[in-house]
Amino acid sequence: MKENILKSKTFWLMVLISSAVTAFAVFMIMDISEKKLQAHSPFQLRVPITDDVDDPAIWGQNFPDHYQMYLQTVDQTRTKYGGSEALPHIPTDKDPRGQVSQSRLDEDPRLKVMWAGYAFSVDFREERGHAYMLTDQFYTERQHVTKQPGTCLNCHASTYVYMKKLGNGNIMDGFEKMNQLPYFEAAKHVKHPVSCIDCHEPQTMKLRVTKPAFIEGIKLVKKNAGISEYDVNHQASPQQMRVFVCAQCHVEYYFKGPEKRLTFPWAKGLRADNILALYEENGHKDWEHKITGAPALKAQHPEFEMYSQGIHARSGVSCVDCHMPYKRVGAMKLTDHHVRSPVLNLSHSCQTCHQWPEAELKARVESIQDRTFEVRGIALNALNEYIQQLGESKDKIKSKKDLEKAQNYQRKAQFLVDFVEAENSMGFHAPGEALRILSLSLDYSRQGQNFLNRVSTEPSAKKPESVMKTSQ
Repeated sequence: MKENILKSKTFWLMVLISSAVTAFAVFMIMDISEKKLQAHSPFQLRVPITDDVDDPAIWGQNFPDHYQMYLQTVDQTRTKYGGSEALPHIPTDKDPRGQVSQSRLDEDPRLKVMWAGYAFSVDFREERGHAYMLTDQFYTERQHVTKQPGTCLNCHASTYVYMKKLGNGNIMDGFEKMNQLPYFEAAKHVKHPVSCIDCHEPQTMKLRVTKPAFIEGIKLVKKNAGISEYDVNHQASPQQMRVFVCAQCHVEYYFKGPEKRLTFPWAKGLRADNILALYEENGHKDWEHKITGAPALKAQHPEFEMYSQGIHARSGVSCVDCHMPYKRVGAMKLTDHHVRSPVLNLSHSCQTCHQWPEAELKARVESIQDRTFEVRGIALNALNEYIQQLGESKDKIKSKKDLEKAQNYQRKAQFLVDFVEAENSMGFHAPGEALRILSLSLDYSRQGQNFLNRVSTEPSAKKPESVMKTSQ
């Protein structure tokens, strides 16, 4: 009797186990099939996307996971040398924002001296995520002290569709027209910050460059490398495009001529002193310095130029690899469109290549940035001292040639330290290059001070007779 009961229990236990194994196997087969289907069909075409749709929310209906990541660029998370804090702001008619980022001018008053007489000495704040790039440009106090051109929208808005309309289908023609419009007139016709259409071809999602200034600029770079008539959208590799779509905006630039044409100054090369040499040749200036009268230059976010001199560029690592690394969503491997500092995402951004603990990687990044920040401070101090000395001496210098030479030392020193200041990695993209640039800046400031100490500052200054005889 007991033996029969035991056999019965064993039988039903085996049935239960078999059923559980079967159910688990069925579940796994269905889950694997579903994930394979996801992997083969990464998106579903819910709405048609054409080359005239610049609203990311519409693209997001077909790519909901990417869109949700894109929306996360509203995050404000501070790193040691970058990122922004969400500071409360009382809305006004001129500026309805409820939050702003912290003022860099308050953090470092030396910047006000460097940019004296220029709009940046009035308002300069920590950069926020892509979600804010249009509104922060629209409401900056710089708009109230200078008349900015439509050129500024090239890097602060999704302009592709607008340029097409202005140019009757030709973005190059539209680009020329948009540059010449007043900023607020052009801004009426754009609605979004950087959008999907600026980097992706709508039918295939293939990466593409849509900003005319970069198309022209990279053509110059390739020409210097022996490649004539370079067409970035047809000749760049997929990995190169993962750099170039970012480099459409994260670059140094200037407004050329009365038409304020956006131009990337790469005819002589991508290094800071190459760019400075071009400005010396064409005589470009951004403003006249209020303290010294020097024809001054303002560097602007040259991340691509600095990155190009670093080890990651030489190793074939792209901007996207670090700032938009791959992540898993179900069975899909997606590019993370929550664009942010790699320091905030070390496991995906850095540890795929560098097999070290996160704490060690973060310490390594910050040690590089600490050194750059220290030397930046030394160079800024030297520049500030020279500006003050030149400001006090300029009216005493009677030779126009001597005054221009003294001002040129400032122009060069200022542009070079500003090149590192404006570049948003605090030297990490190319540590050796950043220190080299700061050293050049420091040298120009000291050369300028030595020159002022030598130059005659009195109209009738003569050597004493005894000295003159001795010198003869």
